[in-house]
Amino acid sequence: MSDAQLETLFPGLSRVWRRLPPNARGALWMMLGAVFFSVMAVLIKSLGGRLGSPVITHFRALFGLAVVMPFALRYGIGGVKTGRLPLHILRGAIGSCAMMLGFYSLTKLPLADAVALSFTRPFFLIILAVLFLGEVVRIRRWSATAVGFIGVLVMMRPTGEIEIATFAAISGAFLVAVAIVCVKKLSTTERPSVLLFYFGVISCLTTLGPAAYHWVTPTGLEFAALIAVGATAATGQACVVRGLAVGDATAVAPFDYTRLLFAAAFGYLVFGEVPDAWMWTGAAIVVAASVYIAQREIRLGRRDTATAPAREGN
Repeated sequence: MSDAQLETLFPGLSRVWRRLPPNARGALWMMLGAVFFSVMAVLIKSLGGRLGSPVITHFRALFGLAVVMPFALRYGIGGVKTGRLPLHILRGAIGSCAMMLGFYSLTKLPLADAVALSFTRPFFLIILAVLFLGEVVRIRRWSATAVGFIGVLVMMRPTGEIEIATFAAISGAFLVAVAIVCVKKLSTTERPSVLLFYFGVISCLTTLGPAAYHWVTPTGLEFAALIAVGATAATGQACVVRGLAVGDATAVAPFDYTRLLFAAAFGYLVFGEVPDAWMWTGAAIVVAASVYIAQREIRLGRRDTATAPAREGN
């Protein structure tokens, strides 16, 4: 919702909203996005008991494509032509597998555990950025990455055993990082609408086989919940984008981690889940390391932007 729409619907609230500093507004947008993502997680966990993650993932991809299609094809089929189809296929296949693994972990693990483990993707992204993007990572970010993985080990309740769902959550986070690397490479030549179009098409095709193999016909209520999964995901993403646009990234980005608190609250209220001390301790380590890496990358990005004109003039 834009500020103009807020003014029309709630004039009194809009005046209070405008008095807030931009970073405060950005933080509230981020927390609202966290609420929508947490509701999405509750829906997925509720559906997963009967439908299974492959079926949920396929419908999520299908509804996502339906939303993207009108924007991607507004200039006709020529608007989505690409010379990088193999990389689009790789990104779509990896992204849909990551989504399937993430949904599986949500259905099998306590909500707070699954969400906390999803926050490990920045650690994998650091490693992949060095290997495939040629980025230079110095000791501070390497140290934060190592600390983050220690947090993962703590969350796994150091018994020497790894549950399948825990392994799925970590594997899904790794594949998300791989997909991000693919997006970074594609974004040098492709428009966002083209990226979204090919991801939608390929993810629908990739998940079709697993969904057919595990097929369970949704009831009317389940079908409505599947639509709600897509709607809450899209709304949550819109809130995050709005929050980053309104406030400074260094100030508002850490509020995305309130998802962990909302997930714990929903897990307790809806499913009776009570996170243990191992989860909270490990999650705190992971979040702290992730926030440090995010803040460091934003600062380095600003430094590179500030020095770019000087480099170009030499």
